[in-house]
Amino acid sequence: MKYCPQCATELVAEDIAGRDRPSCRACGFVYYEDPKLVAVAVISVDGKIVLGRRSINPRKGYWSFPSGYVNRGEAVHDAAVREVQEETNLVVEVDRLLGLYSETDNPIVLAVYVAHPVGGCLSPGDETSEVGLFSPDGLPELAFPKDSRILNDWRLLMGLTVESHSA
Repeated sequence: MKYCPQCATELVAEDIAGRDRPSCRACGFVYYEDPKLVAVAVISVDGKIVLGRRSINPRKGYWSFPSGYVNRGEAVHDAAVREVQEETNLVVEVDRLLGLYSETDNPIVLAVYVAHPVGGCLSPGDETSEVGLFSPDGLPELAFPKDSRILNDWRLLMGLTVESHSA
């Protein structure tokens, strides 16, 4: 944001509450950047996990859990259901929240749900070139650093053996 939405004065970076934030010297407006919320679904079918090969950046060509940004005003679990359908053509129901994943200085917050299919047919969507079912012990290289932590948390929830990881 370059200009104040209240008075159109050019914003300048000032230290406010310990961080540089765009602010307006004319009217006092401060722009607080919100985190970006991503809904993620871990879906198990007959003991295998649903993954999609990303056909978009970031990490195009790598495999990931169905996921995507939550729209303003959208319930987070509804976003998870929507993203699964958009990326895998499966219709799912959310069973429970697996966890929230965030880290210092990273604006992305993941809300990860455990879900199960109730309809649809597993096939690639607009943002995936392939979809597949993988054994938890035989996964392809996953796209994002938090994926191994999510997988281990899911394993704990399911009562499966947890692999060592660094997160």
